[in-house]
Amino acid sequence: MSMTQIGLLTGLVLGLAGAFGGFGAFVFVLVFGGLGLLVGRYLDGKLDLSQFSGRDRN
Repeated sequence: MSMTQIGLLTGLVLGLAGAFGGFGAFVFVLVFGGLGLLVGRYLDGKLDLSQFSGRDRN
């Protein structure tokens, strides 16, 4: 299992643990799942954040 998958699953589990129903819970889980996915992709090296820092990777 890649770090991306682990990050996504972790975000979803944390979102489910903090939410107990309704549309607000759906949005809460969606946000945590997205954050988990981004963290996992960053840890896998598949997400390049250098464009946001203003520095090039040259």
